[in-house]
Amino acid sequence: MKDFNYYVNSYVKQLKKGDIQEAYTGLVKYVTTLGTTLSRNLSETYSFGSLFQGYMDYTYFYYSNDFLKKRKLKLGLVLNHTKMQFEIWLLGQTITIQGRYWEYFKATKWNKDRTTKPQYSILEAVLIENPNFNDLDSLTMAIQERLIVISSEIIDNIKMSKLT
Repeated sequence: MKDFNYYVNSYVKQLKKGDIQEAYTGLVKYVTTLGTTLSRNLSETYSFGSLFQGYMDYTYFYYSNDFLKKRKLKLGLVLNHTKMQFEIWLLGQTITIQGRYWEYFKATKWNKDRTTKPQYSILEAVLIENPNFNDLDSLTMAIQERLIVISSEIIDNIKMSKLT
């Protein structure tokens, strides 16, 4: 195993190039703008939370509605930096709630290829697999359209589960 100094030196070399800072700043700025746009366009359906930058792994914000809140659930729009894709996560307020909903959702299409519960969520659905950051307006439109469809499908699945 490499020692910590090796990783720090590698980190400094990458920072000196400047590309990481440009990319990370641009991504966070875009997801911030995306959250504002979605909040404005979908305010009658969902309430949106603040942006969380993460640790260069995930940048995300939560969104919810009364139906989800009553069940102590929320959705997250996540930019997965490692896979460089947008995802929707279903999350529970407590470990107990996450476990109860995982038991239901592990047998659905949302988790068909999973054998274990995701680390942070009940389910993770890919929203946009290969985002084109050179056309942010089209990307935003695609994210909004897919978010509406997938969020509705997830909520419909929760309703079918009859879990409260």
